[in-house]
Amino acid sequence: MSKHIHILGVCGTFMGGIAAIAKELGFRVSGSDANVYPPMSTQLQELGIELKSGYLPEHLSDEPDLVIVGNAMSRGNPMVEYVLERNIPYTSGPQWLLDNVLNQRWVLAVSGTHGKTTTSSMLAWILEYAKLTPGFLIGGVPQNFQTSARLGNAPFFVIEADEYDTAFFDKRSKFVHYRPHTLLINNLEFDHADIFDSIKDIQRQFHHLIRMVPGNGLILAPDNETYITETLNQGLWTRTEFSRSPQGWQANKINVDGSAFEVIFDGEKQGEVHWSLMGDFNIDNALMAIGAARHAGVPVAVSCEALASFVNTKRRQELLGTPNDIHVYDDFAHHPTAISNTLTALRSHIGNKRLIAVLEPRSNTMKAGIHKDTLAQAFTEADRVFIFKDSSFAWSVDDVCEQITKPASAHSDIDELLRAVSDYAESGDHIVVMSNGGFSGFHTKLLKTLEQLT
Repeated sequence: MSKHIHILGVCGTFMGGIAAIAKELGFRVSGSDANVYPPMSTQLQELGIELKSGYLPEHLSDEPDLVIVGNAMSRGNPMVEYVLERNIPYTSGPQWLLDNVLNQRWVLAVSGTHGKTTTSSMLAWILEYAKLTPGFLIGGVPQNFQTSARLGNAPFFVIEADEYDTAFFDKRSKFVHYRPHTLLINNLEFDHADIFDSIKDIQRQFHHLIRMVPGNGLILAPDNETYITETLNQGLWTRTEFSRSPQGWQANKINVDGSAFEVIFDGEKQGEVHWSLMGDFNIDNALMAIGAARHAGVPVAVSCEALASFVNTKRRQELLGTPNDIHVYDDFAHHPTAISNTLTALRSHIGNKRLIAVLEPRSNTMKAGIHKDTLAQAFTEADRVFIFKDSSFAWSVDDVCEQITKPASAHSDIDELLRAVSDYAESGDHIVVMSNGGFSGFHTKLLKTLEQLT
């Protein structure tokens, strides 16, 4: 009989990926979550994984051989307490992945504050296009694939390498468990204020990761980015290739919105990318993915071909619909830099048409007000800004709105916000809704409301 694994927090993207890979390896897999909900619940049920709603100790009555504990679980959770009291073997998701998959693979780890999901999806698709059939675990929905995670064929495994902590019993960053042979560091800024006190805390974790890359591996990073340079200067034992560098990877834009560009390496043109994405930050992501794929043996020309058919992950500048010729986008932006990047990319794409930004500050860092002093300037490219304000915020959204140079307003009620946005919108506008959560179904409500405009 196959070993039985039960996963706590199974409907999270990462833990759901663990469940899919464990099932593929032949384990019997079940899981619990506070809310068993689509799309992950649907994906897992289709794989034959038994899902249980809530964290009730009786879910463990058919005692598993191992419990994998998600990092959202904490002491006091009834199932966590039951596992500890009954001495049921337990581990974290990252540790299980290392022990059962990654220690036997060429790991390509994609890290950084922004762009991990998109770059991981690009890299996995390039390797797939090159017929290398990689394994992967991505913290989003890669639309070139049917699933967010799979075992794939040896040796290559692409993983989104998150700096968030591992579990209630292991406060190291998840990515220190991944032992990469190819490491991508997209960028580095202060984030996750709920677990890090300063940028130096984050740099310390990144340097732990850098220490694990073997001498015959490769690190890819942007040139002259202060926090990354400082981190690499703490000690470097691995060959490093830089983007935005005359001696490394560069891009020459063919189209102003970034939908076509030349790929340059070491001063020589390697090929051109013509694709459906836009924005300088996506070009940066692409250069990193192309460089990593080259390390795995994929010619740059093949990577350029692959990116022509790359479909961006869901919730990354995703066009949801065009009711009454009003373009509505869903974007995951939850940090001032990501907000600015998204709006700048859209502005380069739409020209002088009106760009409307709608933000739900939902990440722990945003809700704590860590970025309140830099938030206003992130909206420079927007013509009109709407921000949802939660009563739990310890900072004034109204004050931020006053600092924004374009018309801006704060709204504490979702329905009021919906009316304000729909009353302002008119044919030809582009509205980008930014949140790293569900936003109380605002996107769907907005589409329906705009469809009814006359």
